[in-house]
Amino acid sequence: MNWTTAAGAKNHRIRIIGVGEEGAAGLTTDSLNLIQEADVLVGGERQLQYFPAFAGEKLTIKSGLSDLVVKIKALQDTHNIVVLASGDPLFYGIAGYLARKLGPDQLEIRPNLSSLQLAFAKLGESWHDAVLESVHGRPLKGLAQRIDGKAKVALLTDEHNSPAVIGAYLQQFGMTEYDAYVAENLGGPDERVRHYTLDELAAAECSPLNVVILLRRKDAPAPRKGFGFADEEFHQRKPEKGLITKREVRAFSLSELRLGEDSIVWDIGAGSGSVAVECTRLAPRGQVFAIEKNEGDLVNIEANRIKFRTDFTVLHAKAPAGLDELPNPDAVFIGGSGGELAQLIALCASRLRPEGRIVVNAATIETLHDSMKALRDAGMDASVTLLQTARSKPILNMTRFDGLNPIYVITGQHAATEEAEAVVGAEE
Repeated sequence: MNWTTAAGAKNHRIRIIGVGEEGAAGLTTDSLNLIQEADVLVGGERQLQYFPAFAGEKLTIKSGLSDLVVKIKALQDTHNIVVLASGDPLFYGIAGYLARKLGPDQLEIRPNLSSLQLAFAKLGESWHDAVLESVHGRPLKGLAQRIDGKAKVALLTDEHNSPAVIGAYLQQFGMTEYDAYVAENLGGPDERVRHYTLDELAAAECSPLNVVILLRRKDAPAPRKGFGFADEEFHQRKPEKGLITKREVRAFSLSELRLGEDSIVWDIGAGSGSVAVECTRLAPRGQVFAIEKNEGDLVNIEANRIKFRTDFTVLHAKAPAGLDELPNPDAVFIGGSGGELAQLIALCASRLRPEGRIVVNAATIETLHDSMKALRDAGMDASVTLLQTARSKPILNMTRFDGLNPIYVITGQHAATEEAEAVVGAEE
């Protein structure tokens, strides 16, 4: 393929060519011809070094991709442009970004082997069923709940989130059921793949160009499943009955929050952190913030965060203090307010994202009244469900029931606008 169409006109689509560690030697003749005939060669420093004899203009990709797009647009009509990328340009690569900014019809993409393909090939493992995560230029925060229980995980790393840092992170959450493999400099003359225990991984020194593969051992205990975990599974305040949202109430409250995979959640008056734990598992790609004023409860929240492998954020504060620094929530759970319920609900309602919800648990009719009034004063629709539950308890060779305290679950959501109601009416 060359730079002209069948009619002889110039074809100025941008060519994006994936390059492996072997450099020019790993490219097809067609790709090499496109590079040789290009006017402008774009790439990272490492990729550009593979073509020292290129006579045209070179643009080095560093930071500021938006500036790069501006330059490419300015040159596209008059210059033949080739962009060099590492491996598969569409796998966490620059091709996806350029497709969004320039349009996929402006690109011709020629992928090479991705680092993951090469890494799994070295291990003799299939990778179509692997969970793929990138911590390259991204925080480790939240990784624990995203990979917990997964049999096969691949991690793209960087110089900050190195294999050693990842090993220490996994140790923090007790994920010792994994064997780790680090594949370095794949495709190059000094490539190597090494096996590590997590202890070894936390102390490993590896090449900056690496991929981490985690394989869950066959004899590992079964992973935790479902939601609505038993109260006894949580660390909680003793000798009291436990500062915890009871399982039955917790499960219903979670359903009322209507969380998505990437929801942002505030758990206010977190107590033992049971709601924050469950929200984090239901929104593994979101952000959950547990706010608790009692210092003594923070130990239990942290213990439950680690036990359930839920990497949420714990704040020692009496709400509404500290909420200004948090991102706007999709869902707010209020299990305790410290006597400032109306002010708290008003603030949460003002910060709530579209279609968000506020769920309040109340044990008294006074709190029920105050919650309903505060939600309506904030312009929200409010509904309430009274939960009266009982648990079985053995007595001799028989079974009786122990009733739990009745709890009001109050849910608020922004009132539907006239426009929204008109749309719903038309659809009906």
